[in-house]
Amino acid sequence: MVAEAKNSPADIPDPRNEGFVQRLKAQLIAGSLLDELGASRAERAARQSGERFDLALTRLGLVGEAPMADALSATLGLARHVDGTETPQRLFGDAVPQRFLSEHRFLILSDDGQETVVAVADPFQRDAIASLGFLIERRIAVRVATATEIEAALAGLVGTSVRTDAGDLVRDAEPAGEAAGGDDVRRLEDMASAAPIVRLVHDIIQRAADERASDIHIEPRAEAVLVRFRVDGQLRTVETLAPTVRAALASRIKIMARLDIAERRLPQDGRIKVSVRGREIDLRCSTMPTLGGESVVLRILDRSSIPLDFASLGFEGTELSGFRRLLDEPNGIILVTGPTGSGKTTTLYTALGTLNRPQQKLFTVEDPIEYQLAGVNQIHVNPKIGLTFASALRSILRQDPDIIMVGEIRDLETAEIAIRASLTGHLVLSTVHTNSAAATVTRLLDMGVEDYLLASSLKGVLAQRLVRRLCEACAEDTPASVTYEARLRSLAGAAFRDGATPRVRKACGCAKCQGTGFSGRTAIYELMTVTPGVRDSIIGQSNETLIETAAKTSGMRTLLENGVAKVLSGETTLDEVLRVTRAIDAALPL
Repeated sequence: MVAEAKNSPADIPDPRNEGFVQRLKAQLIAGSLLDELGASRAERAARQSGERFDLALTRLGLVGEAPMADALSATLGLARHVDGTETPQRLFGDAVPQRFLSEHRFLILSDDGQETVVAVADPFQRDAIASLGFLIERRIAVRVATATEIEAALAGLVGTSVRTDAGDLVRDAEPAGEAAGGDDVRRLEDMASAAPIVRLVHDIIQRAADERASDIHIEPRAEAVLVRFRVDGQLRTVETLAPTVRAALASRIKIMARLDIAERRLPQDGRIKVSVRGREIDLRCSTMPTLGGESVVLRILDRSSIPLDFASLGFEGTELSGFRRLLDEPNGIILVTGPTGSGKTTTLYTALGTLNRPQQKLFTVEDPIEYQLAGVNQIHVNPKIGLTFASALRSILRQDPDIIMVGEIRDLETAEIAIRASLTGHLVLSTVHTNSAAATVTRLLDMGVEDYLLASSLKGVLAQRLVRRLCEACAEDTPASVTYEARLRSLAGAAFRDGATPRVRKACGCAKCQGTGFSGRTAIYELMTVTPGVRDSIIGQSNETLIETAAKTSGMRTLLENGVAKVLSGETTLDEVLRVTRAIDAALPL
């Protein structure tokens, strides 16, 4: 029998013990992490649900994951595991199944032959911790960590995790053929309601929210089902599931989105509202039949994670002041352009937030409505019943609006109604899919909009992209070569002041940024204000190059110049800017 280690399972009290609850509460209040009102609310919720006080606090969103880990560490007298101070180890081989570690959220940090140090997300799993000790015949010393820290470290150790529990449950149970009959539908419902599948979907969504993913991709393949997250615009595989779970997994998500689980031959769209660690998150669901099964994509719409203010989005300087001046216009059209996923809708929502005043009436026409805005009348288009952008916009004009936001100008009819609205005293905001501000003008002209109407109604065009920000925890300043600095000067234009020394930083990679070197994104943009020179080029139906030349003569900085300015300030890298602007120039080595 191996002796117990200090900070072992035997030292951990019952989490429902009143003495422990009061000590934890006092610790949180003393650290200004909780007030008496919040504590009383959590105690009442714990009594009603029968759950633990600490879990009630995190479920209600009263205490965050990391602060709770700190408080438990202090209250229990257990050491706190901090990322980067102790490197996780792949120890004991097959003696400790990966499934066991993942299920209990255990992370083995070190072993000296007598004692094994293990970080745990839930230190109250005394039986599981003791079982690990018996399994490896070691004393167990416990460290406290967050579930997010452990899951990220486990994923890094094994590359991607392979889950088999749900696959074993539904093995050989997938309905055959494309069309699901009555018996098949009932079998799908039973599989989708099974506890392992329910837990699997919940864990995927929770992990995606914790890792700041914008999208969850569930992709069925012949040999496996891949779960991929899009984080900061980049896709990466985070989990590999047994192929037999694909029907149950898709059916579970379709039930949550109120879709038809019997229909597996046509694409479907829906919405899901879930609570993750005490905060409400909307998911936009899209299913698509593929050769390997139904592909599912969930767009995460977490309003709390996106600050709707221009400074936080990356707007600054003359472009920010110029865009604010455009929003102060009493009428006209302001367009935001860029490819899918470039942040256009977020920019428009931020603009609406600045325009949303009690004395004005605002309408939006969207497909779909991504965020609900208090005080704004939002309309979701439905082409199946004839509610298109054009028909909704035509009806809105009879509602006495002041400001109208159209999700996207897709055709001539919508463009003409928007122009008519702007010419009759309304401010209209919208988006167009083009690659630059100048290309937006030529796109509208190609649609068939008259040049004189466009020149008189268009106030400005904002083109934007999103670039990844360097991780503040690991980015390093690095001296730039003479050639590289000269290259930056040539690309930056007016952004590079004479005599200025660039602050060039490189991406390194750490546990906090999942080894990518980047964390979060910021906007780069070009703002084309319709000045007399630009207006003349529109009326003359000039090509894109001539319109851009007129705009640059009026003071417009291009996307590339704005991006290089962010390279010079140390926010991002030149490679990243060239990637999103699709510039022909290749980056030079530092």
